[in-house]
Amino acid sequence: MGPRRNAINTLDYTTLRSSPLFISSPVEFLLSPRRIVLKMQQGEGSETQVTWEDQQNINKFGRLNNRYHELEEEIKVAKEANENLEDASNEMILSDEDVLRFQIGEVFAHVPSEEVESRLEKMKEDAAKELQRLEEEKESVLAQMAELKKILYGKFKDSINLEED
Repeated sequence: MGPRRNAINTLDYTTLRSSPLFISSPVEFLLSPRRIVLKMQQGEGSETQVTWEDQQNINKFGRLNNRYHELEEEIKVAKEANENLEDASNEMILSDEDVLRFQIGEVFAHVPSEEVESRLEKMKEDAAKELQRLEEEKESVLAQMAELKKILYGKFKDSINLEED
């Protein structure tokens, strides 16, 4: 027995257009006893079935895209933190004081300059490692997104838009 036609939900063009992963043709969900099939109407009236695996790939691409944007923001913050630590280190070099005010949590404590210098160097090393980790994760996410783009564009061609405007 084929799909139940009384269980069809049609999404219109404007609903899809507002989606971050825009599909450029009308779509209908057909409920079958074994799986949910998403049919896409392409320009010439032909149909491309979107399987559960395809939908999982589209969802994974969306999650990776969100993570990519989060990583860009985290990298921006990490770079600013590195610059601030470098500035603090340069200011400390210019200072000729033996005891400096160093922020620990929400309070400032008077700390010997040698200890401040060692703490700043440790903080700079940690910040550089974190920035490196974020950059590597970003590259990994980009590689996964490229692979998914290749798979999805290979199947859906111009019916799916995975590019950002």
